[in-house]
Amino acid sequence: MPASSVQAQVSAQEWQLRQDLAACYRLVAHYGWSDLVFTHISARIPGPDHHFLINPYGLMFDEITASSLVKVDQHCNKLNDSPYSVNPAGFVIHSAIHEAREDAGCVLHTHTRAGVAVSAQKDGVLPLSQQSTFVLASLAYHDYEGVAFRPEEKPRLQADLGHANFMVLRNHGLLVVGKTIADAFLSMYTFEATCQIQLAAQSGGGALTHVDPRIVSGVAEAMRVQTGGLGGAFVWPALLRKLQRIDPGYLD
Repeated sequence: MPASSVQAQVSAQEWQLRQDLAACYRLVAHYGWSDLVFTHISARIPGPDHHFLINPYGLMFDEITASSLVKVDQHCNKLNDSPYSVNPAGFVIHSAIHEAREDAGCVLHTHTRAGVAVSAQKDGVLPLSQQSTFVLASLAYHDYEGVAFRPEEKPRLQADLGHANFMVLRNHGLLVVGKTIADAFLSMYTFEATCQIQLAAQSGGGALTHVDPRIVSGVAEAMRVQTGGLGGAFVWPALLRKLQRIDPGYLD
């Protein structure tokens, strides 16, 4: 782990982004969505350059700090002095989305059991819960092509995602796109809950009631009302307070 903070070496804007992204990694670990060291959350640094922050490959998510995050360019060249490497598979997926989506401030990808299980179901996400309606309103699918370390997969991934903010990576896991880190975290919280609820409902063995499709079409307004128009920013301060009580080391 880095012995000293990089705060003095970066802008105030980048330092805030680093703290928020490190918090996101710690929260993902806290909620049990991590897969040892093998998934990723990336955040784009605002500005004309396509520079991103991503996890140092080999650290557990509950070890990641603001200073240990690795800054890379669109070609995966490290831009800060770091002893850590970046996972090639993680970079292919994340760089593809950041390249195609100017609104992709944060990309969050998981391999949870519930997410992978639903990704393996032929019908994918079903309209079985209130949570599922938010996902279904902006959902895409991408077929499995093996471990994603080949750059030639990027155009297909970009085309499948389109303008959607939720993606099921078939036989692989879940992915969300957010304008901010807070938006991405709230989206993944909803996505993961959707998958857990679906599996629980299916395990009951009885007939399932589907949500009326007309409700899905009006879900954007429902989300706006629920969060006062703030999206993830509505819950993010409370999540940071929770994290500071239980695991404040991410700030370094």
